[in-house]
Amino acid sequence: MGGVETRISFESMVIKPPSHPTYDLTAIIKLALSEDVGDQGDVTCMATIPDDMEVEAHFLAKEDGIIAGIALAETVFNEVDPSLKVEWSQKDGDYVHKGLKFGKVHGKKFEAEGLAHKIVRAERVVLNFMQRMSGIATQTKAMADAAHPALILETRKTAPGLRLVDKWAVLIGGGRNHRMGLYDMVLIKDNHISIAEGVTNALKSVDSYLEKRNLRMEVECLCIETRTMEEIKDVLEYASKTKTSLTRIMLDNMVIPLDNSDVDVSMLKEAVELINGKFETEASGNVTLETVHEIGQSGVTYISSGALTHSVKALDISLKIDTELALEVGRRTKRA
Repeated sequence: MGGVETRISFESMVIKPPSHPTYDLTAIIKLALSEDVGDQGDVTCMATIPDDMEVEAHFLAKEDGIIAGIALAETVFNEVDPSLKVEWSQKDGDYVHKGLKFGKVHGKKFEAEGLAHKIVRAERVVLNFMQRMSGIATQTKAMADAAHPALILETRKTAPGLRLVDKWAVLIGGGRNHRMGLYDMVLIKDNHISIAEGVTNALKSVDSYLEKRNLRMEVECLCIETRTMEEIKDVLEYASKTKTSLTRIMLDNMVIPLDNSDVDVSMLKEAVELINGKFETEASGNVTLETVHEIGQSGVTYISSGALTHSVKALDISLKIDTELALEVGRRTKRA
């Protein structure tokens, strides 16, 4: 896991988080807990729940989807009190249906003082992580299945501070990770190309920079629609004459939306044919669940979608002590 600082070491972690040299996941969890209790603690719990009350709380899916964040939830409970016990009937990446009880948290009164307080204290933080991660995983699974044989990627359009968590959820949903940040992959984008006064100049500068510093990393070049095929031809001509670190060409906004909610991928196909397998290809722009299948049939290697993480719809999950009442209310409101 590289430089990621975590305390995750549970059997439930079937899919590891991506690597990051400086990210401290434990610190993120501590911050989430701290911002909830502030400097006074959970005043409602302290006012209404006896210190020695022993309870058992169950995780309840209130809609269908892919569950994610189970290993992270265990870490949150462990941070609140290591004596809390969490049991699961599902694992990260599994499908859950509305009304399913898929896990429980409990403990023994003599091992965990103030057990009920601690479960309720952890509840919102656990659910915030799990609902967001499960929403990302659910959307990723749908997109990945529809995109086949192309592979689905997210982008850096993640919630601030949750980069690793969001990208972990993509992996759980069956997607692949794009670059983690600005440090682990060169991505020559439109602004770089404009400042360098051309794609060839930008690529030449990158090759020189990497060679001088003896750096080995993937290099991706963005080819935007407004410069069409000429820019791709320039890149291919440069690569045919020069040793380059280029590994992938991004084909941005070459998917053209039509009035009938369909898309025209003829430009994308033309670009893929022009590149002819010399480099990996990545389609970006106008990627939705409705369009991703057609894009995936164009021959591109990857399809990237920022919406996987920047427009996530959280999966509805609850943690209930009285699950029968929760199910009754859920049936009444059509949420269980």
